[in-house]
Amino acid sequence: MFDRRPRVSDLIREARQDLAYSPRPRYSRRTAHLMRRAVPVLAVLLVCALATGLVIFTQMPEAEPETITMRRSVATLPTQVAKPAQGAPAAEPVAPLTSMRRPHLFVVAHRPLSATVVARVAQLSGVRAVERADAAEVVLDGKPVQTLGVNPSTFRAYTPRPTARSDRLWRNVSAGEVAVSFVLGNDGGMPLGKTFTTAGRNLRVGAYATMGMGAIDAVVSRPTARALGIPENNALVVSAPKADSAKLRLTLLRALPKGAQVAVINPVLTAPGKTAAETPSKAVTWSASSFMTAPQVTTALTAAIGKLGRPYVWGAEGPDSFDCSGLVQWAYAQAGIKVPRVTHQQFVSGPQIPLAQAQPGDLLFWRHDPTNPGYVSHVAIYWGNGKMLHAPRTGDVVKLVPVTTRNFAGVVRISPQVAARVR
Repeated sequence: MFDRRPRVSDLIREARQDLAYSPRPRYSRRTAHLMRRAVPVLAVLLVCALATGLVIFTQMPEAEPETITMRRSVATLPTQVAKPAQGAPAAEPVAPLTSMRRPHLFVVAHRPLSATVVARVAQLSGVRAVERADAAEVVLDGKPVQTLGVNPSTFRAYTPRPTARSDRLWRNVSAGEVAVSFVLGNDGGMPLGKTFTTAGRNLRVGAYATMGMGAIDAVVSRPTARALGIPENNALVVSAPKADSAKLRLTLLRALPKGAQVAVINPVLTAPGKTAAETPSKAVTWSASSFMTAPQVTTALTAAIGKLGRPYVWGAEGPDSFDCSGLVQWAYAQAGIKVPRVTHQQFVSGPQIPLAQAQPGDLLFWRHDPTNPGYVSHVAIYWGNGKMLHAPRTGDVVKLVPVTTRNFAGVVRISPQVAARVR
């Protein structure tokens, strides 16, 4: 059962008559008054681990059966007329998969990382392997997308096994197609087989496949990355299976050029005052001071409900349009709470609690991605009385709807201290 305390029930019943799911310039004084009513938050225990798994969706031509802030590509504006790529190099053969590498840290810089820097990183204690890549936020089909240019022959070893083993997927990336995440394809409106033009080059969406790196939503070959204006050799994927990722991140920051950013690829929840190694192995008691205050919760809810009817736009962070995690980050920022940008990072921004104990202001998460069933791909704000606020997908708007439990991943109570540390 959801919380059904009279204050929340009354609020919802009254608000339902006033709140529409279409844009409107302002709300009535009565609705504004309702949005200011506070609901206290409670403290609880528990940390859960994520499951993993994966399937790949591809569509081939008929002839062929933390939060990282990336530099924008120098060629991000789509052209008006589709043009074939001039002098495009022939696709290079893709080497077979011979070994697997688990990725742990992602590095991105504003300029190329020299061979000397890469060698220095490779020699750090705990580092087993390093893969060079090209990274930038590129406008693909009108959407800002965190994109990697990779060598399909070597990068495939760092992806989840079903992705890594798909020779056809990597051959088509080598041939100039783009592989996108299921979330970008489904929620962002980039269906399989779609061809669009950016930087004077036609790109075809050839596959939905997770790369195992939540912040990365598109992968192209390095020659394609050059055509898109993505900087060369400004990113690294680091495999360090026996190292403490949080500690290694700090070591990397000291070894890298000034301004470089390092994110943990699969962050875990760490309680205040604990290390990543300590937290998973023992129960942690969370004090009431670990969580948002009642006024902060009210401010975040008021901000979110004030955006009803605003359109979903992939990558949008407000104030006029949002994607699902962008709405969460923006609303909590209005209460002075720093929440990480992407959904899988928000999932480790506080302890998980039972759905039956959810309170207004908690975050609800889902695993909708069939290409990676363990990946947390959607987030909503719990409103109370079995309702939630969220930005669903392309073509939809911010709305207040009943909570659904299909593919439900869990409930998280935001801890400002923890959320601010997630990288």
